[in-house]
Amino acid sequence: MGYDFSADNYVTTQLRKVINWSRRSSVWPLPFATACCGIELMATASSRYDLARFGAEVMRFSPRQSDLLIVAGRVSIKMMPVLQRIYQQMTEPKWVISMGACASTGGVFDTYAVVQGVDQFLPVDVYVPGCPPRPETLMEGIMTIQKIIDEDGLPPSGRKPLNVAVQPSHEVTAQPVPLNISVN
Repeated sequence: MGYDFSADNYVTTQLRKVINWSRRSSVWPLPFATACCGIELMATASSRYDLARFGAEVMRFSPRQSDLLIVAGRVSIKMMPVLQRIYQQMTEPKWVISMGACASTGGVFDTYAVVQGVDQFLPVDVYVPGCPPRPETLMEGIMTIQKIIDEDGLPPSGRKPLNVAVQPSHEVTAQPVPLNISVN
């Protein structure tokens, strides 16, 4: 009983394609959920939507074990250094999803304390729209990350955030009407 070494028994491929396939099929997300988008993120991992079908069900809460950062919800100016530290501690290659209107643009929180888009401080790969986005939309965002991994492989080195806005974009003015408090 020997092996038949005819051409029908060989499969050839490129090593890059095998590595990208294995990386795509085992994305380990790190959830950074600060608001209502976090609830939708949790629903995505439930049995109804079953994120496990896409190889991303293993939510990691250590940045050293994650390669996909999901920023879900609003991020305050005081929280941004923490988020940047988490991003720096993640292993390469790494990807970022900005989930929801608050993470992508500040949403309805157009205030000095809320970051008006995390892409000013982190390199974002995929934006998931919605307020909050449905679990199906997040799954589509994760499938887009998988497509990026398949097509591009490793992200380009030296990715840098925009660093556009750190200071508030408005002038602080006095109250238009004098405030009088009377105690009876």
